[in-house]
Amino acid sequence: MNDELQDLRNLGKTSAQWLHAVGIHSAADLRRLGAVDAYRAVKTRGFRASKVLLYAIEGALLGVHWNDVPLERKEALNKALEALSPARQKT
Repeated sequence: MNDELQDLRNLGKTSAQWLHAVGIHSAADLRRLGAVDAYRAVKTRGFRASKVLLYAIEGALLGVHWNDVPLERKEALNKALEALSPARQKT
């Protein structure tokens, strides 16, 4: 079975399974939701994802390795995530 999400850079079997579990099944779904909301959905569902998943999703959307996402962009993603979190929880 071909999994469109696994075809994206940075996303493997586990991250694709987590994304499927929260209703994200395609690159279009991922683009529509964005990295922060997709990551938040995975975390809210109780999966033990680290911030690397946030950067991996952003990298997948940009077509670059997660470690090549610019530091400024990573900081912006973290700020956006923090702004959405009612209680500042460590992720």
